[in-house]
Amino acid sequence: MNIQHRTSNTCWLFPLLLFLVLPLASSAAIPLTTSDGFAVPQPGRKFVFPRDHGSHPEFKIEWWYVTGHLFAKDGRRFGYQATFFRRSAPRRATNEPNTDQLYLAHMALLDERSGKFLHQERINRAGWDAGSATNGLDVFNGPWRLTMPDPKSETMTLAGGVRAETAFSLTLKPTKPLVVFGIDAVSRKGADPTAASHYLTFTRLETTGTLRLGAETIAVTGLSWMDHEISSSQLDGAQVGWDWTAVQFDDGTELMIYVLRRKDGSIDRFSTLAHVDREGRVKQVPADQFGWKPAGQWKSPATGGVYPAGIEIRVPEGYGPERVLRLEPLAAAQELTGDLGGISYWEGACRVRNTAGKVVGSAFLELTGYSDGLADRMR
Repeated sequence: MNIQHRTSNTCWLFPLLLFLVLPLASSAAIPLTTSDGFAVPQPGRKFVFPRDHGSHPEFKIEWWYVTGHLFAKDGRRFGYQATFFRRSAPRRATNEPNTDQLYLAHMALLDERSGKFLHQERINRAGWDAGSATNGLDVFNGPWRLTMPDPKSETMTLAGGVRAETAFSLTLKPTKPLVVFGIDAVSRKGADPTAASHYLTFTRLETTGTLRLGAETIAVTGLSWMDHEISSSQLDGAQVGWDWTAVQFDDGTELMIYVLRRKDGSIDRFSTLAHVDREGRVKQVPADQFGWKPAGQWKSPATGGVYPAGIEIRVPEGYGPERVLRLEPLAAAQELTGDLGGISYWEGACRVRNTAGKVVGSAFLELTGYSDGLADRMR
């Protein structure tokens, strides 16, 4: 089935610099490949599903990213993250298939009631313990797995956890159509034409399943967000970090915002805000037409990184149900400390309030470049 979904000029960066390569080209033309032989996202791509939910080894980097909010019957609340990364080793020849793949995965769970935040990473080469299918969605790393057993409904299953402390088994059912962010199927990340991706998103997934926390097994329901991004180069050398959020409003609409921070303290012009309406139609605005203001600070006792303790967002009229929003973390300590990947970042569940203090939705917030000498690692 050949499907071209709606597009908008939106994109985001995920914080795994181990898996990202700085672009080298400066021409405005879009090359077919990077200097090391990997595919560059091209305008006008016609996506074919279920195949394009799967892996694309002709591109250097790829990830499947799921976040969500889960609720027990007694009102207990949890936030979770599950991310699967694929990275290709350097090609020996441009016409040779690349079978040498490296896989990294992140899992995290927040128990709002206790404030306890659990996280873990896994890294494996392709083989019996890690891999991804090319004919549909089936990616795994150890016992963690994300699959799409029913391509017609695009319903997914997720199995994850953190060591012996917690495990979850979830079913993710889309209630809105898949969105392809970008202009003509290409989501730009910077001025360099190779700094781009194909970016596919399910913005609203009805979520059901079970969560085991210690000896306790809890039936949960909730709402999730899933990104699938395909690229060979993502970063601009002048960028020192980025902030990103996915907001799910109670009225059935969503916002996706990313803010790219530059070395001189300014906001990169490729930063953007996108609004997804109830039918899945996307509108977007450039960096100079929305506001993003950190509110307070939180210092990590583990890494020493100093992160914003919340975000205030000013939204243009017509791009969501509220003009001013405040992202309020469910807990301050939601930092992943980069035990294997080497990069620490903050990725956490948030409430979304309007100026009257009313909760109008839920969000996940990602904050990178606030610890670990990120700018030096980018060079």
